[in-house]
Amino acid sequence: MKNFNTRNLKVILFSLCIGVLYSCGSQKDTAMSRGMQNLTARYNYIYNTKVMLNNHQLELAETYADNYDQVLPVYIAPEADNSQPNASLNIKSMDDIIKKAQLIILEKSYSNYIDDAYILLGKANFFNANYFNASEYFDYTASNYKSNLNSYTEALNWKARSLMQTRRISEASSTLDSLSPLLNQIKSKNQAEPLATMAQMSIYKNDITSAIAYLKDAIKATNQNQHKIRWTYILAQLYEKQKNDTEALANYRKVEKSNAPFEMYFNANLNRIKIKSAMSGIKTNKQDQLLALLKDDKNLEYNDQVYYQVAESYAADGDYRQAEKYYLLSIQKSTTNAYQKGRSYLSMADLNFKYFKNYLKAKSYYDSTVNTLPKNYPGYDLILKKNQNLEYLTDRYEAVTLQDTLQFIARLPEDNRMARIEAFVNPVVQMPATPTGTAFNYSQIAANPNSNNKAVSQSSFYFSNPAAVGIGFSDFRKKWGNRKLDNNWRQSIKSSAQETIQDIAANISGVPSNPDSTTVTADQGDLVKQYSTSLPLTPELVAKSNQKIIDAYYDIANFYLQELNDTEEAEQVYQKLLDRFPSNNHLAAIYYSLFLINKESNPARSADFKDKILKEFPSSAYAKTILDPSFSIKQSELETAANKRYNEIFQQYEKKAYPAVIEQVDESLKTSGSSYLSPQLSYLRAIAIGRTSTADSLITAFTSITVQFPEDKLVTPLVKDHLAFITQHLSEFKDRKIALPESDSNEFLVPAPIKNTSATLAKTQAPVNTPVTTQAPPPAVQVPVQTVKVPVDQKTTVPANPVKVNGPFSTVTSTVYYYVIHVADASLTLSSSRFGIGQFNRGNYTGSNLKHQLKEFDNDQLIYVGNFSNFEDAKTYAAGIDPQLKQIMKVPVNIYTSFIISKENFDKVAGKALLNMYLEFYKNNY
Repeated sequence: MKNFNTRNLKVILFSLCIGVLYSCGSQKDTAMSRGMQNLTARYNYIYNTKVMLNNHQLELAETYADNYDQVLPVYIAPEADNSQPNASLNIKSMDDIIKKAQLIILEKSYSNYIDDAYILLGKANFFNANYFNASEYFDYTASNYKSNLNSYTEALNWKARSLMQTRRISEASSTLDSLSPLLNQIKSKNQAEPLATMAQMSIYKNDITSAIAYLKDAIKATNQNQHKIRWTYILAQLYEKQKNDTEALANYRKVEKSNAPFEMYFNANLNRIKIKSAMSGIKTNKQDQLLALLKDDKNLEYNDQVYYQVAESYAADGDYRQAEKYYLLSIQKSTTNAYQKGRSYLSMADLNFKYFKNYLKAKSYYDSTVNTLPKNYPGYDLILKKNQNLEYLTDRYEAVTLQDTLQFIARLPEDNRMARIEAFVNPVVQMPATPTGTAFNYSQIAANPNSNNKAVSQSSFYFSNPAAVGIGFSDFRKKWGNRKLDNNWRQSIKSSAQETIQDIAANISGVPSNPDSTTVTADQGDLVKQYSTSLPLTPELVAKSNQKIIDAYYDIANFYLQELNDTEEAEQVYQKLLDRFPSNNHLAAIYYSLFLINKESNPARSADFKDKILKEFPSSAYAKTILDPSFSIKQSELETAANKRYNEIFQQYEKKAYPAVIEQVDESLKTSGSSYLSPQLSYLRAIAIGRTSTADSLITAFTSITVQFPEDKLVTPLVKDHLAFITQHLSEFKDRKIALPESDSNEFLVPAPIKNTSATLAKTQAPVNTPVTTQAPPPAVQVPVQTVKVPVDQKTTVPANPVKVNGPFSTVTSTVYYYVIHVADASLTLSSSRFGIGQFNRGNYTGSNLKHQLKEFDNDQLIYVGNFSNFEDAKTYAAGIDPQLKQIMKVPVNIYTSFIISKENFDKVAGKALLNMYLEFYKNNY
C-alpha cells in the first residue's frame, strides 16, 4: 500500500512539473496557460519588483536632501537635470525591475499583469530620472487599459508626475483633469497618491487653497505613516504662507509629536518657536528660545539654522548689527547644508547692500552666494543676475553717497570743511585683534622655506613642514592675494568708507581707482583737492548735484523694475526719489511706472498715479498710452514712417542733390513736426547748405541745431565740434565762395585722427548717464550695456577670470575688439545707419580713429566698429552708443542687436549658424 501511494505521488508530481514546463515554455490562450502565467507573473515577477521598488523609494527618501527653506515637494523624485540622479542609490534594482517587466510582456502575454508590467517600466524610468520614457509608458498604459480602472488611474497619476518633473505643467494639468472625475470610483486607499499629485500641481500653480484641500484629503486617505507625517509638515508650511498661524502651529505640533525624521522634527520645532513668538509679540522670547536649542547636543548639526533664525529675528526688529553677528555665525557653523550656507551668504549680501551701503563687501557675499547655492534653488537666476549687474547699481548708489557727502561738507563752516574732507579721505579704522594674538607669517616661510626650526622642518605633518606650507601659500596667494589670517578671511576688514574711497574718487576724476595702497597714500593730496573743488557751494552747483542724485535713483529704480523684475524694490526707490525730490525731471515716467506696479496689487494707489499723469502731463506719451492702449503701435508705425522718410532724404544726399535735401527737410519738419530724427534731418540740411552756400549760412544752420536741440547726444556734440573748428579757421572759411567745397569731405570739420585709439578712449569718455525708460511702451525700453568693474581690495590681487570655451569661440584675452551691430535682414540698405554711427563717433570720440565697416552674410549684415585694444574700452563705447541706437539705426528696432567680440572670434563667424552660436556664447559668458 505504501509503495502504491508513493508511486501515485510521483506520477502526480511528474504531471504537475510537465504542466508547469508546458505552460512556461509556450504561450497558448488556454485556461491552464493563462492560469499558470498569472501565477508565475504575480509571484515570480510582480511581487518581487514591487518589493524592490518600495525599498528603492525608502532608500531615496532617506538620502534625499530636503530644503526646509522652501515648501517641501509632496513626493520625492530625482532631479530631471541631474546626470546621475541616484548616484548614491542602487540603480541596478531599477534595471532589474525593467528586465522583469519586459519578461512579463514578452513571456506572459496572456496573463492579467501586462498593464502592471508597463506601469513598472514607467516607474523604473521615473526613478532613473528618464521622465520622457516614463511618461510614454504611462501614456501607453492609460490609452490601452482604460477598462481596468485601478491601472488607468495609476497610469494617469504617474504620467502627470513625469510631466511635472520636466515642467510640462499644462500637459500635466490636462492629465489630472482626466483623472479627477474618476477618484470617487476607486477605493479610498488608492486615492491618496492622486490627491498628493494634485496638491503638488496646485503648489506649482501657487494655488495654496486648493493645495491645502487636496493634502488634507490625501492625509485622510493614506495608510502610510511616513506620507502622513510629510504631508502634515507641508500642510503647516502652506498654512504659514497663508498667514494662518493657528493652523500652521497646530500642524507643526502634530509633526513634533509624530515619529518624524529628526531633521523634520527639528525644523517643525524651529518653525513652531518662530510662529508662537510672532503670535505672542514678545521680541526677546523668540531669540531666547532659539538660542536654547543650541544647548541640546542632538541639534549640533543644525546650529547653522538656529543662528540663521536668530539673525532673521534681529533683522526683522531692525537690529542689523546683531543680525550680521548671527548670520556670520550661521556661515561659520554651516558645513554640510549648502542651502543654509547660501541663504546666510545671501542675507549678508543684502544686509551690506541695503543697510550698510558697503557695496564691495556685498559683491563678495553675492559671489559666495552664487557659488554655494545649487542652481535649482528657487530664484537662483535672479540672484545670479543681480550679482552680475551689481556694479551698475553700485556705481549709482556711490554717486548718491558722494553727492550727499559733498553737500553735507559744503554746508559746514568754511573753516571746518578741509578737516572734514581730510577725515573722509583718510578714515581712522580700528583693526580687529586676531584671536591668537600675532598672526603667523606664512609669507616669511614662503620667502625662505628652509629657515626656522630644523626639528619642525623634519616633521611629516603638513603645517610643520615649511617647504610644503610655502608652496601652499604661494598657490593660495596666486588665487586669493595677500589675505590676513583671521576668521572670514574671504571678506575685507576695511570699513565701508575705505572700500569706497577709491571708487568715489574715480567718480570725481573720471579715471579708474588704483588698487595700489602706496599710490592712494601718495595721491591723498590730490583727492583732497578734488573734493574741495567739487563742493557745491552755489545754488547752481547744488542743483547740478541734486540732479546727479535724481538721475542715479531713477536709474536704480528702473534697473530693479526692468532688469531684475523686482517691483517691490523698484517701488521703494521710486518713492524715496519722490520723497526727496517731489519736483524732478522724471516725474511723468515715475508716475507711470508706479501706475503699472500697483495696477494689480493696489488699484486705488494705481488710480492716483493715473490721475497725476493725466492732470500734470496730459500731452506726454504716458498719458496718451493710458487713454489709448494702441498708442505704442501707432507710435511704432510713425517711427517706421520717419525712418523711411529719412532714408529717402539721405538717398538724395548721397546723390549730391543738395537743393532737394534742403527742400525735403524743410517740408518734413514743417508737416511732421519735431521727432527724434529732427536733429539728424537738420544736420543733413546744414551740410547741404554748406555744399551750396557761404560760411555764414553754414554757421547759422549749425548754430540753429545747438539752440533747437541742446539735449541731443548724437548730433549736437558733433555740431559743436564743427563750430569750434570753423571758429579756429574762420578766415579760411570766409574766403570761400562755398563753405564746404565738393572736393572736400565734411570730415575736415573735426581734428585729424590720432592713431593711439586706447589712449584717446581713456581721455574721451562716451556719455554713460543715459536715461533708462520705464516699463511703458512709449518710449521704447533702453537699458545701457553694463561695464562691470571688479572691486579690488587694496591688499588683494584679484585672479584673472578662467578662459571659457564653446566650440570655436573662447573668452581668451585679445588685443583687438569690435563693437558689432547685427541686422537680421540682408536686403536692407544700411548706408544711412552707418552715417549715424559716424556722427556718433566724430561727436563723442574725436580723434580716436574709430572705423565702422560692413560684413554681409546670406541673410544677415554686421556693422562692426573698431579697433578697441581691450574689452573694457569696447564696453565703455557700447554703454555710450547703445542708448542712441534708436536714432542711429534707420531700420526696425526688432531686427538688430549689439554685442562685443574679439577679432579672433569675429574671424570665425562665417554665417548665421556660427553667428547664433556666438550670440549665445556672448550672452552666457559676458
